[in-house]
Amino acid sequence: MGSACMTLLALMALLFCLFAPAARAQVMDNNIEAQPEIRVATPLPPKRDDDITVPAFNTPQAVFPTGFGALSWLRKRGVNYLLSNTNEFAGAITKPTKGFPTYKQGASNAGQTAMSLDVNWEQILGMRGFATHVITVGRYGTTANRMFGDWLNHASEDYGGGGNVVVHLVTAYGEETLFGARLSIAAGRLGEMANFESSPLFCNFQNGSMCGRPKAATDNPYVSGYPGAVWGGRIRGRPQRFIYLQTGAYAAEEGIYGVAQHRTGFKYNGATIHGVRLPFEAGWEPVFQNKFPGHYKVGAVLMTAPTADNYRDASGQPYVLTGRKPAMKRNTYGAWFMMDQQLLNHYHDKKRGLIFMTGFLYNDASVALREWETYAALIDRGIFRSRPYDTFGIAFTYERMPHGVQRTDALLLHGRHSAPYGSMPNHATGIQRHASVLEVNYAVHVARGIIVQPLFEYFVRPNGQGNLRNAALLGCKTMVEIF
Repeated sequence: MGSACMTLLALMALLFCLFAPAARAQVMDNNIEAQPEIRVATPLPPKRDDDITVPAFNTPQAVFPTGFGALSWLRKRGVNYLLSNTNEFAGAITKPTKGFPTYKQGASNAGQTAMSLDVNWEQILGMRGFATHVITVGRYGTTANRMFGDWLNHASEDYGGGGNVVVHLVTAYGEETLFGARLSIAAGRLGEMANFESSPLFCNFQNGSMCGRPKAATDNPYVSGYPGAVWGGRIRGRPQRFIYLQTGAYAAEEGIYGVAQHRTGFKYNGATIHGVRLPFEAGWEPVFQNKFPGHYKVGAVLMTAPTADNYRDASGQPYVLTGRKPAMKRNTYGAWFMMDQQLLNHYHDKKRGLIFMTGFLYNDASVALREWETYAALIDRGIFRSRPYDTFGIAFTYERMPHGVQRTDALLLHGRHSAPYGSMPNHATGIQRHASVLEVNYAVHVARGIIVQPLFEYFVRPNGQGNLRNAALLGCKTMVEIF
């Protein structure tokens, strides 16, 4: 698709956003992928209620809300079924860097069909406080960023990890809720990022440096982020209404995003587990003046699985020069701070207003590709009086590569034909130092359960390299909540 045509489509979509009639409530951050994050981000009610056992399941507004009567019947009996499709298109409007025959100015499309099944076993069998949660996806398509040489941040977050199969198991776990929702214990096939370093607000955006979670959170291949899952468990306690403390243990499993081991997500091979990840997080969720909610969290994680050093071998020398394999390091770590805060309301409506987000993530510099990442975003919902659920978003992320990565790239570039490990890591064609991604979007509610979001993405120093030309993309994200 030509850039002129894409520009015209984007302008038409924007005009539709501004002048189309308002639809009923549905927002981009209330979807199947965000269900675990929503459960984390929901504070206790103002008054203590020990009758709360299984918290109510989330039911986003959908095209067929009752499922022709069948879903209403099931929900009254403790079974909640959701089905949705998210599609993400992105196309470059700038030409790629000259001198790379495989790079091109192109467009891509990626997406997923997701299913969620929640069962309240207290309601069905009298098992007080117990529920199970299952999420599956079927993913398709590709992502445009690799066409211009970027392998750090996907232009379409819904690309990859799903095995290119109709049904890929994301999560399947049981959850016990005790003491009026003040204690929650979960175990089974879990994704660490579904509970830690998480926020449902991230997927108001499409690019992979922001959507799902900031990319530095999943910098290590052992981290289980959507749609990957491992055996694990977590426990979360709420000593006070607006405060939670949580910790967990997750298997550090090799190849959780690869086709060989986890194409369908149903292959449970203990031989690929090489350690454990132990995260801890503390959160504060105030509601200022009873109308401005916020979420503040700090956390850290320790991992015992061996991870390759990005510069040195076992003797402490650059592995590029000695020809030996990189040293394997155990007991690596990461840490984070994240926050979002609603700053104002529109038209005296608590559900409409401006939200500010920011955060900082740090990884063990000796093994990381991204030593640290910071981000900032604004999300403004219902800015136009006649469009209460339309959402404007702007987000900026910055990623910094550690000195070890930069030194290894420099050594390989100066002697890549003679070095035993001459191929560049991380698909690099230059020295990887830092990278940034900007996204601006506007999500419009076209009809019940349907959202269309035209957007603009701008990649600064693709793949973290100064030798690659910045890239601009136009795109469109759609979400259809079917049931």
